[in-house]
Amino acid sequence: MPISIELWLAFAAAAAIMIMIPGPTTLMVLGHTVSNGWRIGLTSLIGVVAADICAITLSVLGFSALLAASAMAFTVMKWIGAAYLVWIGIQLWRAPPMNIKLGDLTPTAEKRTTPRDAIAQTFIVTLLNPKGILFFAAFLPQFIDQAMPLWPQVIVLMLTFCTLATLIQGFYITLMGRARSRIASPRALRLMNRTGGVMLIGAGLLTASLKKA
Repeated sequence: MPISIELWLAFAAAAAIMIMIPGPTTLMVLGHTVSNGWRIGLTSLIGVVAADICAITLSVLGFSALLAASAMAFTVMKWIGAAYLVWIGIQLWRAPPMNIKLGDLTPTAEKRTTPRDAIAQTFIVTLLNPKGILFFAAFLPQFIDQAMPLWPQVIVLMLTFCTLATLIQGFYITLMGRARSRIASPRALRLMNRTGGVMLIGAGLLTASLKKA
């Protein structure tokens, strides 16, 4: 193993705590779950993991230095990500409710969120969160042994973080999905859509409130 067990366990514990704290990405994933069901929620995690891999890679390659040094670059990424989240939330708020078929929740709206849409949306929002790249740039070096090759350690830490993110957010999705599956009335489903929309808009506002450290 390219990293000591002690250092790896410390990283896993710290990463798990950070992932458990809801942020824009978690709110977006839960918003998808509330409005479209647990299958779409779990599928959207593919976008989260892919974006985390990109963010970690960019932070290691030095893109984080640009964000840290340039207020303009940070602000542009922040507002693009925030506007995108709010736009998706408004679309979800306005979406019609879903019908029940064979005990399952099946969207009837033509503009329902597809698995591809969910993956793309979570990928874009997670990657456009400048705090994510800066977080990895500040967080990862604490668990890197300078006497060992860099990239093998980065890969282990990256896989660990993505696995923990999938498990923890998957747990949240499962809980939300079970609560949702017991609600069948059109009125309740419309409320679910609007709740999901509010969560996405809230994630956008949270993103917009980010400030450079």
